[in-house]
Amino acid sequence: MVAPSKRVPSGKRNDSTKAFKSSRKPFKKTKDDVAARSEAMALQLEEVPDFPRGGGSSLSKKEREKIHEEVDAEFDAGDERVAKRSKGGKPKKRNTSDVDELGSLFDGGLTGKRPRYANKITIKNISAGMKLLGVVTEVNQKDIVISLPGGLRGLVRASEALDFTDFGTEDDENELLRDIFSVGQLVPCIVLQLDDDKKEAGKRKIWLSLRLSLLHKGFSLDSFQPGMVVTANVKSVEDHGYILQFGMPSITGFIKKSHEGTRELKTGQLIQGVVTNIDKERKIVSLSSDPDSVAKCVTKDLSGMSFDLLIPGMMVNARVQSALENGLLLGFLMYFTGTVDLFHLQNPLCNKSWKDEYNPSKMVNARILFIDPSTRAVGLTLNPHLVGNKAPPLHVSSGDIFDEANVVRVDKSGLLLELPSKPVSTPAYVSTYDAAEDEVKKLEKKFKEGSRIRVRVLGLKQIEGLAIGTLKESAFEGPAFTHSDVKPGMVTKGKVISVDTFGAIVQFPGGLKAMCPLQHMSEFEVRKPRKKFKVGAELIFRVLGCKSKRITVTCKKTLVKSKLPILCSYADATEGLVTHGWITKIEKNGCFVRFYNGVQGFVASRFELGLEPGSDPASVFHIGEVVKCRVTSAVHGTRRINLSFMMKPTSVSEDDSIKLGSIVSGVIDSITPQAVTVHVKSKGLLKGTIFAEHLADHHDQAKLMISLLRPGFELDKLLVIDIEGNNLALSSKYSLIKFAEELPSDLSQLQPNSVVHGYVCNLIENGCFVRFLGRLTGFAPRSKAIDEPRADLSESFFVGQSVRANIVDVNQEKSRVTLSLKQSSCASVDASFVQEYFLTDEKISNLQSSDITESECSWVEKFSIGSLIMGTVQDKNDLGLVVNFDNINNVLGFIPKYHLGGTSLENGSVVQAVVLDISRAERLVDLSLRPELINSSAKEVSNRQSKKKRKRGISKELEVHQRVSAVVEIVKEQYLILSIPEHNYTIGYAAVSDYNTQKLPVKQFTTGQSVVASVEALQNPLTSGRLLLLLDSVSGSSETSSKRAKKKANCEVGSVVQAEITEIKPFEVRVNFGQSFRGRIHITEVNDVGTNEEPFAKFRVGQSVSARVVAKPCHTDNKKSQLWELSVKPAILRDSGELTEVREQLEFVSGEPVCGYVYKVDKEWVWLAISRNVTARIFILDTACEARELEEFEGRFPIGKAVSGYVLTYNKEKKTVRLVQRPLLNIQKSIGNDGGPKKDKLDSSIPGDDATLFIHEGDILGGRISKILPGVGGLRVQIGPYVFGRVHFTEINDSWLSNPLDGLHEGQFVKCKVLEISNSSKGTLQIELSLRTSLDGMSSDHISEASSNNKLIISLSLSLDSGINLMMICRVSVFKRFERIEDLSPDMGIEGYVKNTMSKGCFIMLSRTLDAKVLLSNLSDTFVKDPENEFPVGKLVTGRVLNVEPLSKRVEVTLKKVNAGGPSKSESYDLKQFHVGDMISGRIKRVEPYGLFIEIDQTGMVGLCHKSQLSDNHIEDIHARYEAGESVTAKILKLDEERRRISLGMKSSYFVNGDDDTAQPRSEENADEASMECDPINGSKSGVLAAVGDFGFQETNSGTSLAIAQVESRASILPLEVDLDDIEEADLDKNQNQKLQGADKDEKSKRREKQKDKEEREKKIQAAEGRLLENHAPESADEFEKMVRSSPNSSFVWIKYMAFMLSLADIEKARSIAERALRTINIREEEEKLNIWVAYFNLENEHGSPPEEAVKKVFERARQYCDPKKVYNALLGVYERTEQYKLADKLLDEMIKKFKQSCKVWLRKIQSYLKQDEENIQSVVNRALLCLPRHKHIKFISQTAILEFKCGVADRGRSLFEGVLREYPKRTDLWSVYLDQEIRLGEVDVIRSLFERAISLSLPPKKMKFLFKKFLEYEKSAGDEERVEYVKQRAMEYADSTLA
Repeated sequence: MVAPSKRVPSGKRNDSTKAFKSSRKPFKKTKDDVAARSEAMALQLEEVPDFPRGGGSSLSKKEREKIHEEVDAEFDAGDERVAKRSKGGKPKKRNTSDVDELGSLFDGGLTGKRPRYANKITIKNISAGMKLLGVVTEVNQKDIVISLPGGLRGLVRASEALDFTDFGTEDDENELLRDIFSVGQLVPCIVLQLDDDKKEAGKRKIWLSLRLSLLHKGFSLDSFQPGMVVTANVKSVEDHGYILQFGMPSITGFIKKSHEGTRELKTGQLIQGVVTNIDKERKIVSLSSDPDSVAKCVTKDLSGMSFDLLIPGMMVNARVQSALENGLLLGFLMYFTGTVDLFHLQNPLCNKSWKDEYNPSKMVNARILFIDPSTRAVGLTLNPHLVGNKAPPLHVSSGDIFDEANVVRVDKSGLLLELPSKPVSTPAYVSTYDAAEDEVKKLEKKFKEGSRIRVRVLGLKQIEGLAIGTLKESAFEGPAFTHSDVKPGMVTKGKVISVDTFGAIVQFPGGLKAMCPLQHMSEFEVRKPRKKFKVGAELIFRVLGCKSKRITVTCKKTLVKSKLPILCSYADATEGLVTHGWITKIEKNGCFVRFYNGVQGFVASRFELGLEPGSDPASVFHIGEVVKCRVTSAVHGTRRINLSFMMKPTSVSEDDSIKLGSIVSGVIDSITPQAVTVHVKSKGLLKGTIFAEHLADHHDQAKLMISLLRPGFELDKLLVIDIEGNNLALSSKYSLIKFAEELPSDLSQLQPNSVVHGYVCNLIENGCFVRFLGRLTGFAPRSKAIDEPRADLSESFFVGQSVRANIVDVNQEKSRVTLSLKQSSCASVDASFVQEYFLTDEKISNLQSSDITESECSWVEKFSIGSLIMGTVQDKNDLGLVVNFDNINNVLGFIPKYHLGGTSLENGSVVQAVVLDISRAERLVDLSLRPELINSSAKEVSNRQSKKKRKRGISKELEVHQRVSAVVEIVKEQYLILSIPEHNYTIGYAAVSDYNTQKLPVKQFTTGQSVVASVEALQNPLTSGRLLLLLDSVSGSSETSSKRAKKKANCEVGSVVQAEITEIKPFEVRVNFGQSFRGRIHITEVNDVGTNEEPFAKFRVGQSVSARVVAKPCHTDNKKSQLWELSVKPAILRDSGELTEVREQLEFVSGEPVCGYVYKVDKEWVWLAISRNVTARIFILDTACEARELEEFEGRFPIGKAVSGYVLTYNKEKKTVRLVQRPLLNIQKSIGNDGGPKKDKLDSSIPGDDATLFIHEGDILGGRISKILPGVGGLRVQIGPYVFGRVHFTEINDSWLSNPLDGLHEGQFVKCKVLEISNSSKGTLQIELSLRTSLDGMSSDHISEASSNNKLIISLSLSLDSGINLMMICRVSVFKRFERIEDLSPDMGIEGYVKNTMSKGCFIMLSRTLDAKVLLSNLSDTFVKDPENEFPVGKLVTGRVLNVEPLSKRVEVTLKKVNAGGPSKSESYDLKQFHVGDMISGRIKRVEPYGLFIEIDQTGMVGLCHKSQLSDNHIEDIHARYEAGESVTAKILKLDEERRRISLGMKSSYFVNGDDDTAQPRSEENADEASMECDPINGSKSGVLAAVGDFGFQETNSGTSLAIAQVESRASILPLEVDLDDIEEADLDKNQNQKLQGADKDEKSKRREKQKDKEEREKKIQAAEGRLLENHAPESADEFEKMVRSSPNSSFVWIKYMAFMLSLADIEKARSIAERALRTINIREEEEKLNIWVAYFNLENEHGSPPEEAVKKVFERARQYCDPKKVYNALLGVYERTEQYKLADKLLDEMIKKFKQSCKVWLRKIQSYLKQDEENIQSVVNRALLCLPRHKHIKFISQTAILEFKCGVADRGRSLFEGVLREYPKRTDLWSVYLDQEIRLGEVDVIRSLFERAISLSLPPKKMKFLFKKFLEYEKSAGDEERVEYVKQRAMEYADSTLA
């Protein structure tokens, strides 16, 4: 109801704290108050919050309500009456009759008086459910702003703009609303909700919806009338028009496209149209969208039109009933009334005599403005623009000033003005409050009509086309009156009006309000803002920004008084600009600085902050501090500004000591993965950068260094290699620092044929660039860069590598330097390369031990190279001995196997060894026990006389550059440890590579190898105490490169080589081997047998592998592309003999299994690589027989997957194999080869590439419908690339359906069975197929014929992880196909399809081989006038065999129901042949609203299946679900022989639990009793079988043969297709689930006896089976092997076999059996495979190492082959059963992410939380309700409540039930479950109060009967007779009231 706002006396403010109550206390206005109220009014017009997000209001509650209530009062003309004061100065009391008359219309007219005032919409009386007409003012990405009547503003979320959002793409999602809505568009909307913010009273947001499903609620097809204007959304764009949506699911609309220049409509667009045609059969409404027709169309007066059908924007013919004080009262559409306020009259500028224009009974055209369904109030508009279906234009804007505004009308509440705007004048209204600064008692005296006054526009009412103005002098003063006047950086005065904890509210002289945040109230932190700022104080402020009409200011003196330029946009940021800002965030490496209008910059480094090295920015600066900064760079496009606090950068020229090539030191400032920034120690503050590659000459050491360095570390020796502005480029490379004086920086310093150190700065395909000092760069062409011309430069060098360059040529004119980097001309002449390695290693060791005490670092001093040391053997392995030392902790010694000296030592032995090498970083010492080394060391010790160490004596003997012969003792990655026998086995060290060969393959050295080297450095501190040598092979002094080129090793096929992996591709691995050979390892040359694992997963780039050369490269012109073929197959590598040739398999035999890897997949074929040169392909239909798998064809074969198959054909020329994925059985007896034997070897002699040799009668194949033949021709199905078969019309479906082709279409995949293969007369093959699922192998359920009564027994077995073995038997009626005439006999009932109809009768098809004739006289019991029309081709008929002639193969059939000579109707209608509980099949004869009439097959009798017995769930519309002629199966519930009536039931629960019993939910106790654990085999109690059920063996007198046969038959039984989630609902109280589906408890109680008998019978059967299994179980592996061979698809047999192996403690064998079972079981047997996977889970969970990882690996594999949801549930069951709750919770979280729309998964999560006593259940419930579809909410909430009652807190369960019952109070099933839970708890008072609530409901009698009956049963069980009588009395009272 649109309630009117209360009237407020003129000039008086509402000072009440309660809404809608006026205060009688007078309020004295001040100038500030008027200004504040004017600003509040302007803000109210736009509904924008006063302050930025996150800030609260500082106004008191009274002040806030006062302001907003006055704003509301301004726009209500009726609320602005001036109250006359009495002599005492008190306001005069209002007449209560006035108030009654004011609200009479809103009260539904109960008083019978006509209202005095027109209805108006205000912020106070607007409510949810109102329908309004609005104008779109803004269209944003996520919402739409709508201008509403009364100057209100509403918001529409993007989700509420349309009923459907399933169009558009992600790219245009942000522009979606802008495409379908436009500013100025008129739209009908409905109020969803109002945000009542306690902090912002009166500032409520109005949330609207444009969804037509809400606006058109109550509409039906009958509501649409021709000529009616309706609103619709464009749902889709078609070729000839647009399909529309009205918000009603069953009704659609259509608009034809017009080619007369009309604009194109877009999907989702909201349009209006005139109804032109209504097709009631198809429920299609045709519209015309002509704008003129829509604007002029008037809604017709229709009798019986309801209030719900009124829509805003609807135009009506209205009659003036009377004139009100502020508008008109109109009558329209016969009996509706509505009001029009003054601002919506035909003339917006009407004067005081406006009432004269509207005489009673005057007819006008009006448009509905708003509708309030709760009070039936309607607002209308006569505005000519709105009546013309257009928004009124506004030619003024807020803040405009008009000096010559004309006074049109003076009311008690304000002035109506005419503003002289262009092109037309605009009406404006000035309220009493805005007429003057002081209070005006009588406006008529001060303002006269026609006078000219000065006015300023405050705001706009867009829907009325009205401006709101003010006449106050203060409004024309001040620099900022509106938000558009406010500019960032503006300095203005302001008055503090309130102070709060978040800051202060400031008011400008013009009335605008702004906020000064707390951090901007002062330069320093303000803890008590109320002491800093006093209310009423006037201060100077500077505007920081104005966004979305939110103004923010600052009072910081530095900012207010700043004379620097203002930075208020990114475009203003120019390099060098100096300005003030304030710090908003401080990080380790810089600060964020904010400027005006939201502009932000970043001080990018500590250097620019001006900090000392190692200091913390947070300790120097604080957030909110005003700083002076300089713009160093700005990128406007990315809105990034880099700043600096250094106003003047330091110039390098200030320090003369720093130049190119100088050595400096510095302190590390910051570190990134790419570079290190240091502060260089100099006169000025300079910054230097060391790139990661320049930290060391060795690449690996450089990477390790950058990970160990920390800010504050000092680097002493750094070389200046370049100067870039104020930044220095530094290097820490030892090679550059050592030769710094020799490094050139200019061309003149370069001498040809000289060798200079440098570093690689860039690599291109044609060469390498080497840089020296500064920008001096030389170029080494490819031919001069490396000795091997075929090598790749990118694989030989890396950017930043230290190199030695030979100057080849210097061209001064072109400034070009040509270099050579060949090792032959640039080899090192000293040991600086290895020396740098040891020095850097020492640095790294010091960095690693920087936090270790000196005592711990002193261990190195206890070891000296070549000295003897005592140790104890700690460990012994294949590589050598591990030794520890006394009194030296955490240091180990290692003696390689070569250095054991032939001694055999055990753990604990004490040894004396020689120190060969010391690794500080690894705290490892290399030792030797070789006698010659020990003896030499011992001699030196014994001969010591002067306390000189041995190494000093040796150093005198050896001289620098002396050539010596050495022996390799140990081979390290970067260097060799050598001994010099000629010099008493002195230990030396030599590098294995050089500067230029760091990335090239290293020459292989072996222990004991003799080498020649030269001494380059003796032991000294610079060499870390080592003797350094230079190998001749590295220096190149022993032989030239030309000689080495001639000594390339020869490569032969069959030789085993060591290859280095250089590149890994999807199907091959590229390797290098030998000197310069390149090769590849094909994906098929990795494993002996193809597996599902990634073959290349174990390979890494750079890895060295042993491979055998299997083929020479193909000779091509491009030598680089010549690749040798290599293999790493274990079988090939094991062959120790030298193979001369390894041949590839090029011969294949039919049926041979092969494996390959997928390299291409298209729509029809999958292509495999099965060897290096042979490919294979598999046709789509050969990959599976299940239609679902064929539809997912491309997804099942990802690139690289290993796939196996069997050879069908082979093309030698093309080297292509055709494979199929099922074994080729009995290929010698294949049909299609004239029955003769076929050679095993297939070749191209087979016609075409599509041989049919593998197709046999009885095969199950995958097919694709290629054509649906007309009439009863059946289907043409493709089963091969060029092979097609035919499906007869009778072989399409098992059941006799009226139209078996329903649901089939061309291109659909089907599963079919080959019935017959024959040769046609033309010599072609004819293949007969069937799609019937009842045939053997065609269904996932095993079906076997039970008896001759044409019924089949389906035996279903499912083994669950809970250990329960479910044996379910149900009976399904399937009519048999008669293939032979001998199967027919007279009086036999048959069904068939009409094949041909003639004037004398028709022929019907009984099967694909039999037809029957029906004479005209036998077509029907009645006269058949036109047989062809009544019996069309394809019609399904039921009849009886009259005559069979086997010789002539003729069958005659009658279709009559009753024969003339047959028994009478009474005799044929014999009910004795039926019994209650029998299952019958029949056909629906008639569909009625109350049920179905079903004609029982072969009897002619008809039974009734009542509506309540159709389904376990409620069915709304029977006609939509069932139709006449449909075949159904039902159960006989009741037989009434007297009245000859048969009652039937079709609930699914009748068929689940067997033939004789109805469905009953099993209780938890019964379920526990029925569960069977697996019987142990030979006494073993394996845990594997806990996951699956048990099968029984049967024994007869003939021995165990029948038992085995029974097992075989059970093994072929297909498992039940039941989702594991459904089975697991036993944990969630199945009994309650049934109660939710139906509350009919009478029938359940009658069945309990039968259910109990059945359960006892099942227990006896299970016990008997257990005894048989115990006595005759297989007792050896051989017996199990026989069983699995006979029943390969039985998971039961395989799991028993696994358990048997576990009883023998052979776990690996059990695993192999599981893997074998997974490979053997047919791919179609999904459930059987799932059982194996579950058993595998249990096996790994108990015996895996570790169990968690082992189970995870098996689980990941299982997810790829089985239904992921079933696999997840199975593993969850395993974890819960073994009480691994952490793993179960982790798995549940993963399941929720993957199956978030599964109710059962969420319930499992709830159950898990309750079991573990978790508290945050509500958060899980909330998450679930957000994720689950709405139709699952009731089920989830009720089940959660049940779990709370059972396992959790009952009060939470009650709150859940109360919440759902509040929404669905008439759901008796929910009441029943709720009552049951309370009864189980036993709180009598709560139970009885709940029953009282339930029986007080207003429900149908049947539901009330159920509730009373339940109440009575409870009271009887409680034993209280008085309460029993009370319930009966209440029931009688209800019955009496109902009858009355």
